[in-house]
Amino acid sequence: MKSQARLAKLESAPPNMRKQFIEVPLQLDARPLDRLRTLLSAVLLSPLSLAVASIRGAPGIGLHLRIMRTGLRLMLLGRLPWNICAGFILFPMDSTRYFEFDAVGKRVGSLPFKRYLDISSPRFAPVFHLQDGPDATAVFINPDASDLDQTRALASALGLDARCSFFNGVLEDLPEPAGSFDLVTCISVLEHIPDDTKAIESMWAALRPGGRLLLTLPCMAVGLEQFISHDQYGVLQPGEDGYTFWQRYYDQDLLSARIFRKVGVPAYTAIYGEKRCGLFFRNATMKRLLGARYPSWREPLMVANEYQRYSSIGELPGEGVVMLEFSKPTQ
Repeated sequence: MKSQARLAKLESAPPNMRKQFIEVPLQLDARPLDRLRTLLSAVLLSPLSLAVASIRGAPGIGLHLRIMRTGLRLMLLGRLPWNICAGFILFPMDSTRYFEFDAVGKRVGSLPFKRYLDISSPRFAPVFHLQDGPDATAVFINPDASDLDQTRALASALGLDARCSFFNGVLEDLPEPAGSFDLVTCISVLEHIPDDTKAIESMWAALRPGGRLLLTLPCMAVGLEQFISHDQYGVLQPGEDGYTFWQRYYDQDLLSARIFRKVGVPAYTAIYGEKRCGLFFRNATMKRLLGARYPSWREPLMVANEYQRYSSIGELPGEGVVMLEFSKPTQ
């Protein structure tokens, strides 16, 4: 029944939509010596990678350092397990998160807000937004209970318990009246929802008149839907072929048809993407294959060398990410 519902939702996609099926490779075993080698390379090479990436104008370097400092402080205070804090220190962000966190954070920093809703974004972004808005309260929603628990633990470790609440479920079931929030963020999530238009309608309804909605989405000059052999989130059900809907890459026509017709044109847009087609896919495949052996130290340098800003989605040679800000009319 769940598979049938999933397929029915996907039938709303344009019939000529390109599809890509990703076979997740078996992850290489990481022996203790491999882990030690990875750790030492991260400690020794991360400062150089960060310095060069900063000189070359990579976005998000300040956020990288902030996450590292946060992890170190929480480790010294004993507020989170050491292995979690070590992850924050050694691998705080990956690939397009440098652009997404940076672009959204700069926009949020210029907006006054009291009531904030985040929809399943990677946890440091919404937690930092709440931390930087001392008079704000927030609701964090996520259908993945395990992921939500990790966000709750981070917020608690940072002393934000009294200012936030957590809801394990989907947005349509959130027990909040319409028009409750001044700010809604959804970073790299909407593309994983088969019925993205319904999700956008729910976000828009949650926003008060005059409020702001900030999204980030993967994009390409020509749209694409990806299906994957292993769904790490476990939220959707696989189809009869064993592949699960993974994500949608939006082109300009898809943005207009599935998002803009519901919420209007964005008040602000920023686009970042790979310089040559295939760079992002190669990097993502290496992470899936190497796991704990992946050289995390090179991530900011990779972003600086292999990505750049674009003025339109149509200019992208391959994969990119777009940040969109929408303002809800007051009348």
